[in-house]
Amino acid sequence: QVQLVESGGGLVQPGGSLRLSCAGSGFTGDIYALAWFRQAPGKEREGVSCITSSERRAYYVESLEGRFTISRDNAKKLVYLQMNNLKPEDTAVYYCATERSSGNSCRFAQSWYSYWGQGIQVTVST
Repeated sequence: QVQLVESGGGLVQPGGSLRLSCAGSGFTGDIYALAWFRQAPGKEREGVSCITSSERRAYYVESLEGRFTISRDNAKKLVYLQMNNLKPEDTAVYYCATERSSGNSCRFAQSWYSYWGQGIQVTVST
């Protein structure tokens, strides 16, 4: 069974950077789409970024304004989220998710993903 574990979160000052990692296990191949979601206090969980399995094409929600970058390393079974110029409103629990998909697409709908990590806290504050 697929399992995902996030790491790399913590406390950072506004304008700083963090790189989140998500380690996967139990994959049966390299045909999984991967995504990052986040949930801020008092708000619903929202999609942040996703990356496809076939061409490693990345997609981002427009509101991030180019501050975040997603990447994957299939050999190490890792997906990363590089977060730059962090703002207080980025404070949230961040989750990685994956779904078996052989196409060159991914989605920001929670219901599309079958496997989830437990989440990791990111706090942006002085």
